[in-house]
Amino acid sequence: MHKHEEQQLDRSSDTGLTVQSSTFRFLGKDVTEFQGFDTFPTPPNMESVTMTSDEVTSLCPITGQPDWYTVTIHYSPRSAEDGGLCLESKSLKLYFQSFRNEGLFCEAFASKVADDIYEALKPLAATVTVVQKPRGGIGITASAQKMQSEANG
Repeated sequence: MHKHEEQQLDRSSDTGLTVQSSTFRFLGKDVTEFQGFDTFPTPPNMESVTMTSDEVTSLCPITGQPDWYTVTIHYSPRSAEDGGLCLESKSLKLYFQSFRNEGLFCEAFASKVADDIYEALKPLAATVTVVQKPRGGIGITASAQKMQSEANG
């Protein structure tokens, strides 16, 4: 299959589970900027998902120096029957890479990621915690949360 064609993946034989094939919009395509999140329907009995990456960087908006982060996303997806979605991890990696040349404070970064995850998945709740590697002896941990009741009210 040519790498620019849409790919359908069925890994049911790998896991022993019956998995509905998904068509990913962005994986396997050459992109120079983030195009959006790939998602898939929430599997049965899924209560929560936690994703962590320690390979995230952005720039200090004051000095232009790189800041290094560990980002943890924890969300409670709605059920597939309610249109619930889960986030595909490679598209999250591409999303994080899009911040490499952005000037952001750690707190603004946590808020932006929480907003974007909530917008893409519409989960019951999403919490994003960003831990910035210390510079000048000062480390920062910032958390942002979005909940269904907040977004609807």
